[in-house]
Amino acid sequence: MTDEASRIPAFMQQMAEIITNSVITLDLHQMEVFFQEMLSAKRVYVAGAGRSGFIAKAFGLRLMHLGYDTYVVGETITPAFLPSDTLVMFSGSGETHSMASICGTAKEIGGKVCLITSSPGSKMGRMADCIVNLGDITGYYTKDKNSFEIRQLTGNYRSLTTSFAPLGTWFETLALVFSDAVISALMEAKKSEIRDMKKRLTNVE
Repeated sequence: MTDEASRIPAFMQQMAEIITNSVITLDLHQMEVFFQEMLSAKRVYVAGAGRSGFIAKAFGLRLMHLGYDTYVVGETITPAFLPSDTLVMFSGSGETHSMASICGTAKEIGGKVCLITSSPGSKMGRMADCIVNLGDITGYYTKDKNSFEIRQLTGNYRSLTTSFAPLGTWFETLALVFSDAVISALMEAKKSEIRDMKKRLTNVE
């Protein structure tokens, strides 16, 4: 086995340890506000750019399994956003132009915007009704103020730290763990049963 491959288990252990340490820094009030918003939400729209978009879709999928009317912004079959709807945006930087535009539109319509981020003082942070700040462990976002699109176009979308968990990996990993934990809490609050969730799994594939 190569030296690099042999380090994979150690990298996994490091990630687990840092996630554990990060949990104690999270703001409980922010989490409570977001949780209550999810409990009372009628329809939930999710969005995010790049890998954050995958995390958003994963969260939306589990909400659907819980019985929520959930939609992914940008899909062709997504219905019109209404004033009674809630947008959950996943963005580490909180500055991605296309995602900020979506937040702005949701606010103009009169809906609520919840932001999962590492940059609470960002453009999207200033628009959001509720924010969950997952922190910026590596300083990736505070060191790089350029938007996702600009970094892509200029070829500057590369690691500013070490090879361990490069780019926005920490935000995306924490966002997945956090959103899955929210699903578990919602299951308990709604007394949801696994058998009921299984009934909503796709059955045409």
